[in-house]
Amino acid sequence: MKVKWLGHSAFLLISDSGVRVLTDPYKSGSYDGAVGYKPITEKADVVTASHQHDDHYCLEGLPEGYECVTEAGKHQAAGLSITGFKSYHDTTRGKDRGSNIIFVIEMDGIKVCHLGDLGHTLSNEEAGAIGKVDVLLIPVGGLYTIGPREAVDVMKALSPSVTIPMHFKTEALGFPLKPVDDFLSLAGDSGRPGTTETEIKQEDLSGRRIIVLEHEL
Repeated sequence: MKVKWLGHSAFLLISDSGVRVLTDPYKSGSYDGAVGYKPITEKADVVTASHQHDDHYCLEGLPEGYECVTEAGKHQAAGLSITGFKSYHDTTRGKDRGSNIIFVIEMDGIKVCHLGDLGHTLSNEEAGAIGKVDVLLIPVGGLYTIGPREAVDVMKALSPSVTIPMHFKTEALGFPLKPVDDFLSLAGDSGRPGTTETEIKQEDLSGRRIIVLEHEL
């Protein structure tokens, strides 16, 4: 499978057979221009959205023909198994910023976990319910989500083979988030392929590594 980072929390997952999953598509220019990533026009078979804030949920401009998954529970879409887990956008059980759905997407025998705008660390029960994770897409910028230190705790709780940071400060984002280097200074060494995408195969899932991608848009 291929994992392409479009920007913010939006990724395109492409299976070996060509099935395409788009996660958390943002609205370009939203929040008074703070979301400066370019519009998403990628074709997708499935779109997942962790919550309905403009920087994570925008269907405008997407080519028709996709299934949209936004709820917790077990789903089948485009031949894929997708499971949503309830969580929160804050540390107050949703009182400040509402709820958040964590999605586990099974593709090519690989379990990809997209944490959305997770705002709290995971209890043993929550991590146990999510179960085995091969690839973890994790927010690390803080302020509206978990920050670098909490992200390290969540990464350790889920113990993925591959971790890909998201939702951090870039030149295209006006939100005052922390840069990815703050997370890396705590999490350890990383790979920076200098590309917007990476290919992950089952034989790559031994050991632990962090991959920092460049945003495409």
